[in-house]
Amino acid sequence: VKDLPACASDQRLILWQGDITRLNADAIVNAANSPLLGCFYPCHGCIDNALHSAAGLQLRDECNRIMEAQGHEEPTGRAKLTSGYNLPAKYVLHTVGPMIYGELTRNDCESLASCYRSCLELADEKELKSVAFCCISTGEFHFPNRKAAEIAVDTVKDYLDSHNIHIQKVIFNVFKDIDKEIYTELLR
Repeated sequence: VKDLPACASDQRLILWQGDITRLNADAIVNAANSPLLGCFYPCHGCIDNALHSAAGLQLRDECNRIMEAQGHEEPTGRAKLTSGYNLPAKYVLHTVGPMIYGELTRNDCESLASCYRSCLELADEKELKSVAFCCISTGEFHFPNRKAAEIAVDTVKDYLDSHNIHIQKVIFNVFKDIDKEIYTELLR
């Protein structure tokens, strides 16, 4: 993370295209499903599956212990912190983004912003210095890419400006070219 170039407009922000499971950030964010147990479809191309596969079975075991203690599925917009296990990242922040079934609502947008805030709050509490976000809810959960990116950038900037104590770098990790184009425009 320390070698990635920061955005000219804000030295705390980084845009990086690649495999989030290879980043050595203090924490990477998993766009999780509500049971927090990883994707249930073998070889599925979602971030949840990629992250659990790279981290190893210990991650699923820790998530299972957390969820058994909680006694219910993880609500949308909240976050949990686990170890990173076989990942270069020390920790994984798991958050459940909103699923979009029809038209995008104000509640959907507020829920997505809550995902980003919840992750940043946990990272700050743990005194982490770097956090890498995937594009939460834009894949299998069908949140429109541009609106999701706008919410992500606005929420992260607002948090860093008003609440942040420890976080020094936030990486917006994109996988698709369209997301890279959108974030490049928003971070100018």
